[in-house]
Amino acid sequence: MKSPIFLFILSGICFSTVDAIAKILIQDISLITIIWSRFLGQTLIAIPIAWYFLGRRFWKTENLKLQLFRSCLLVATSALFFTGLHWLPLAEASAITFTAPIWVAILSGPILGERVELKDWLVAGVGFLGILFIARPGSAIFHIAATLLVLMAFLNAIFQLSTRKLVQDSAYTTFFYSGLVGLAISSILLPYAEPLPSLPTFQYVILGMIGILGGIAHLLIVLAFYTTRPYKLTPLVYLQLLWAVGYGYLIFGELPDSLSIVGMVLIASSGIWLIWNHRTPSTYNLDKK
Repeated sequence: MKSPIFLFILSGICFSTVDAIAKILIQDISLITIIWSRFLGQTLIAIPIAWYFLGRRFWKTENLKLQLFRSCLLVATSALFFTGLHWLPLAEASAITFTAPIWVAILSGPILGERVELKDWLVAGVGFLGILFIARPGSAIFHIAATLLVLMAFLNAIFQLSTRKLVQDSAYTTFFYSGLVGLAISSILLPYAEPLPSLPTFQYVILGMIGILGGIAHLLIVLAFYTTRPYKLTPLVYLQLLWAVGYGYLIFGELPDSLSIVGMVLIASSGIWLIWNHRTPSTYNLDKK
């Protein structure tokens, strides 16, 4: 098996590819259709994998309500992120969502009963300052979509903390519910989505790829975390900012300006510091969006 670091980095590339595909598709295809494709692909991958590792009772959970709540949060974060991508550059949108670890550090007190020290609040403040460098409220560059991504990061933090409370369930069971609930919700809403327009063949192809790549990314994370403590890998998630900048330039001709780069550095630096200083064996996140 490849090293866990390699698997984790590869998962980040897959996630960034999903983000780039979503930004391409959201211009022409309804949000509901994209989300449905996203969770359909994950479910098709999750069922055989969970069955293989856990047997036919792979769906058994010790906390069904929390699994459902957590999975609904994933649907909400996916919808908010894909919506934000419609208006914001890929790199800047990704950077704002990576404030989730900062929210995790702040919310770990009231939700998990962990101690949040003054230095944690100060570092969190530096990370949130990074958002201001990117979004720049009051300027011509500001867009309301930035607030949607901040909300996405907040909900993603609750999602991650919920994951940490599901330690009695197998990661494969949690992986299965993440896809199934998302597929169920989006399937209910699918009849209300706008019909698929006439598009180039490649767009239909990448629509099918979005869920498969997302599912593969989650599987790679599971495999990586099975052999290495999560806090050693999680800081590498910020490498996705490099992939986002690369995709943004190559596909959309977008490059962050100097202030946005400063904001990204502030967010990544504070996030890595908080991840490392709040490391626990159960700190992991199987899903992003």
